Amino acid sequence: MTEQVTIIGAGIVGICCALSLQERGIPVRLVDRGDPGQETSFGNAGVVSPWSIIPQAVPGIWKKLPQMLLDPKSALSVRASFWPKMIPWGLRFLGKSGEKSVREVSDAMEILCRPSIDLYRRHLQGTGHEQLIADSYYIHAFRNPGQANMDELGYQIRREKGGELERVDGAELRRLEPALSEEFKAAIVIKGQARATSPGRLGAVLAEKARAQGAEFVRAEVSNLIRAEDGAWQISTSQDPLNAHHVVLAAGVWSADLLKPLGLPVPLVAERGYHVEFPNPSAVLNNSVMDVDAKVVASSMQGGLRVAGTAEFGSVDAPADPRKEQILTDQAKSLVPDLNTGEAQFWMGRRPSFPDSLPAIGRLTGKDGLYTAFGHSHYGLMMAPKTGELVADLVSGRSPNINLDPFSLARF
Repeated sequence: MTEQVTIIGAGIVGICCALSLQERGIPVRLVDRGDPGQETSFGNAGVVSPWSIIPQAVPGIWKKLPQMLLDPKSALSVRASFWPKMIPWGLRFLGKSGEKSVREVSDAMEILCRPSIDLYRRHLQGTGHEQLIADSYYIHAFRNPGQANMDELGYQIRREKGGELERVDGAELRRLEPALSEEFKAAIVIKGQARATSPGRLGAVLAEKARAQGAEFVRAEVSNLIRAEDGAWQISTSQDPLNAHHVVLAAGVWSADLLKPLGLPVPLVAERGYHVEFPNPSAVLNNSVMDVDAKVVASSMQGGLRVAGTAEFGSVDAPADPRKEQILTDQAKSLVPDLNTGEAQFWMGRRPSFPDSLPAIGRLTGKDGLYTAFGHSHYGLMMAPKTGELVADLVSGRSPNINLDPFSLARF
């Protein structure tokens, strides 16, 4: 097949779909209202992790949720107006928190996350920006050393799957990360990781590669997707309408609104994440570091030291909560006491989240030529390259050598 494929959404997932389709000789067109790779994945914490294979819903989480929701400084919040949508979504989420479910979801996450570093390096080859993916550890830092427990289910699953993990005490943690606060008494170090030194730059560089290989980029907002009489898809945009026989829907949280008129309601919510980046940090982290108590991740990047985290459930277009800036700044200071917090840059983005932490990838039954590639929750940066490979296989008529049922929208 050499007919052009239209990808709705030029975030990191859409860009990776484009590159993988091009590798199979298929021309592509990407449609997005903004610059490629500068929306949700731009603000990512930068972790590129073959071992981020543990879903958000885990055993016992129901006990922690009330306390988190009541604490204004916690990583979790729900906008008051969003509760009617949140309750049915939340019940599905909790329904996935048993060990059996966690292990099944983890198996599916592994398919997408494991090859992430190798695939990014392949895509970056020849761009002159290969250093955008740097080798790294992922350090989960604990104030209470008793909580750094390698037998906890998430760490257990990673080890069973071949992950190299090590528990270290405060002294060894300080050797790995001298800038880290001495309040942290232990850590679990996940090895064999990488990090993006600038997620936004990564998206821009890969989009530029796709463009140099012939990709067409259309800057427009997509408002509707209609099946035309000839079987093609008609895409209504803020510019001219577009037609395509093959469409990949990779518009993140905005994908749900395009599917609803086609009779496909999907339990996708905007799980809004925030970051604060300090351009002149006067302190450096060597790896990606998670403050396990605060549920935030800190990483040194090309633009400074970034601290990212929080899960705020609210409507897609609700304004950012300005209080989050001070909360994240305080958390950054408690992680890295010598941090210069001047000139902070504050950002908010919208993760597209399904209750089971898995995306929707695949053909849509009864909707010939329409493919899904959205809903990657906290893991978009990790899962994007393999998602691109799977979508390109499906579109080009190759059969992926894996079971795609866990990623089917029919699971809901």
